[in-house]
Amino acid sequence: MGGSVGLALRGLGWHVIGDDSNVASVQRGIELGAFDEWVDLSAQTEPLVVDLTVVAVPVLSVPAVVLDVLRKTTGLVTDLGSVKALVAEAVKDPRFIGGHPMAGSEQDGIDGSSASMFQGRTWVLTPTNDTDSNAFTYLHTVIASLGALVVSIPADRHDEIVAVTSHVPHMVAAALMRLATAGAEEHAAFLRLAAGGFRDMTRVAAGHPAIWLDICATNRIAIVDVLDAFSHEIAALRAMVVNTERESLEKWLIDARVARLNLPVGAPPPEELVEFRIPIPDRPGFIAEVSTLASELGVNIFDIELSHSLETSGGGVLIAIVAKSKADLLRGGLVARKFRVSVAALGEQ
Repeated sequence: MGGSVGLALRGLGWHVIGDDSNVASVQRGIELGAFDEWVDLSAQTEPLVVDLTVVAVPVLSVPAVVLDVLRKTTGLVTDLGSVKALVAEAVKDPRFIGGHPMAGSEQDGIDGSSASMFQGRTWVLTPTNDTDSNAFTYLHTVIASLGALVVSIPADRHDEIVAVTSHVPHMVAAALMRLATAGAEEHAAFLRLAAGGFRDMTRVAAGHPAIWLDICATNRIAIVDVLDAFSHEIAALRAMVVNTERESLEKWLIDARVARLNLPVGAPPPEELVEFRIPIPDRPGFIAEVSTLASELGVNIFDIELSHSLETSGGGVLIAIVAKSKADLLRGGLVARKFRVSVAALGEQ
């Protein structure tokens, strides 16, 4: 993941420095074009002057590494871990914003890097009341430049959601693979008959096991809750099959199909976008409040910036770009929270 960020940023003209406890990994990253150079951060006697530091380490190590990086660098710091509450509880610094790109592959290490890994993929940010608004908008812009769709939600809510959308699916894929392997021991042709759907569902089971040990340890409660709910769903499915409940089974399958077809896709064309202008109130946590509200309402903010102005009481205006179809929903949510909002089609004065 870290190598992919490096490749993508270098493709946009960034100068990217790499550091790792495994020097060979950084050297390989330089060979692959993910990094321009290696800098041993532990040997720095003064903070390293950089714009952005991206921490890409196993989730159990993220809090300690983030705190160390905040001491040893300037600029903004984010991470790529798939569990966010752990680091949110440990790090209270306006320069840090937790992040999780919902991307990746089953390939291990720096050799699995890809400059296009984040194109069209969701990248979650978890701002808090401590988050600096300028830092958030800057990071949002950087991530969007990599082709990702930015979604902002609270750290604990993120962990609940990814237990459903990422963590448990990986465990289910592993369970299916174990089941298939057991069958293959009795029937030599079993795995040869594995169809495309089976291969698609179990692809993630080829991922490195070590990272999943940390994920299960740090997001244990949410994962167990989802496993319990999944067990209940499978039990209900089993009952429908055992009792030949055709109508119930058909509805169950139709509901799943409709939900799958309604999964969100990429950004709409410019003519389908509107601009929200929101005077910044004089209170902390403004950027986190607006961005997480949008995500909870299912509204994607495709671009965001702060427009500083002496004419506004809070010192600036937040400009957010969203789809027309979601504009009324977001406006209603903001007005209910006492924000002043103006909305116009993109490009209108």
